[in-house]
Amino acid sequence: MPFCNTPHILLVNPWIHDFAAYDFWAKPMGLLTIASMLRHHDIQVSYIDCLDRFHPRAPKTDPGARHGRGPYYKTRIPKPAGLHDVPRYFSRYGIKPQWLRDDLLRHSRPDLVLVTSLMTYWYPGVQETIGIIRSMFPRTPIVLGGIYARLCPNHARNSSGADYVADGPAEKALFSLVRRFTGYSVTPAFDPEVPDEYPYPALDLQTILNYVPLLTSRGCPFQCAYCASRFLEPKRLLRNPEAVVEEIKYWQKDYGCHDFILYDDAFLMDADRHAIPILEGILQIGTQVRFHTPNAVHIRGIDPQTARLMFETGFTTLRLGLETAEFDHREEIDVKVSEHEFKRAVNCLRDAGFKKNQIGAYLLVGLPGQKKDTIKHSIEIVKQIGITPVAAYYTPIPHTALWPKAVAASRYDLESDPIFTNNAVIPCQKQPFNWEMIRCLKELIAA
Repeated sequence: MPFCNTPHILLVNPWIHDFAAYDFWAKPMGLLTIASMLRHHDIQVSYIDCLDRFHPRAPKTDPGARHGRGPYYKTRIPKPAGLHDVPRYFSRYGIKPQWLRDDLLRHSRPDLVLVTSLMTYWYPGVQETIGIIRSMFPRTPIVLGGIYARLCPNHARNSSGADYVADGPAEKALFSLVRRFTGYSVTPAFDPEVPDEYPYPALDLQTILNYVPLLTSRGCPFQCAYCASRFLEPKRLLRNPEAVVEEIKYWQKDYGCHDFILYDDAFLMDADRHAIPILEGILQIGTQVRFHTPNAVHIRGIDPQTARLMFETGFTTLRLGLETAEFDHREEIDVKVSEHEFKRAVNCLRDAGFKKNQIGAYLLVGLPGQKKDTIKHSIEIVKQIGITPVAAYYTPIPHTALWPKAVAASRYDLESDPIFTNNAVIPCQKQPFNWEMIRCLKELIAA
């Protein structure tokens, strides 16, 4: 039967279960965008963030420390089956279970619950979250979406406890799911192929709004062997540069936010019609902001003009997607940068005014068949050029070109359970995990 009134929909960001986790400018932007879309259609929305570092019952922390980054509250829990040989502690990251139960009780019974997911190997946190929601609202349907749901839909259907697993883009399926599970029907007021029509994400639902994740484009033109971006976003969509500048003005004027986190996979691609007009627009309005790029920027897009504009607009934490300095033998992982392009980009950034501690180059660690000498060489090359090497531990991901090699190289049966793809255990090597490799890398980087 159709609803006489609009339904009440609860959106939940679940716990992380892992050996290590840190709030590195992480916000569930997809879930908060869905919340905004629902509100835009006058649907009642509630939101619970199990990772909320600023929960009223959590230990007090400075929301401005390190521009909004910081450690999650954590509770030690048993290791998952099959990982007992790993000499590391395992924890639930986020609020205490009783806090979640109490928060659920503060809401009226929802007509539908939407739960998101991120890393595939974090699914135990999704399971626990859904289990508690189910115990509190046994008659309410629960839908799981997000990256784990899309990359491992069969596993999610069998293991998550959700009533339905959405294995496609959420924006396209959202209102059909609302109609299916609540009977409430609306005509979407936006085109999912036109990101400028989306309402801004409902960041006001967060306890504290200390930075703003910003998505100026979707998708990536590259198809790197280790990355699932093309699987998740087959089509690249660009926002209008003027619309991006207006959004920055909105968050700064209405909420006083000065830190913006670029979630783009390819911000500097096609820079003449995208990044450059955005950066020039920011300069024209004269606003003082800081930008951070945890997803990295493509090195080829850095030239004297883009380097200058990034420096003048306040890019503070700049990460380059280098992955390896083995330029002669990198075609198996990607073809996105040459040695000449890397050196030119770094010189442009330094000429523009960037300091060494502002520029980091991601280096993949733990690739199938990767030798320690290769990693050591890449670290040395990055340091010699005068910027900071940043270790990025490899996670095997289904639907990527490197997945078969990862399966063959691992001491675990990666295909049997996503838990074994956890980058914290260095899964793509035959020998058991030990701390020696990590200690050596840290010493090399710090030297």
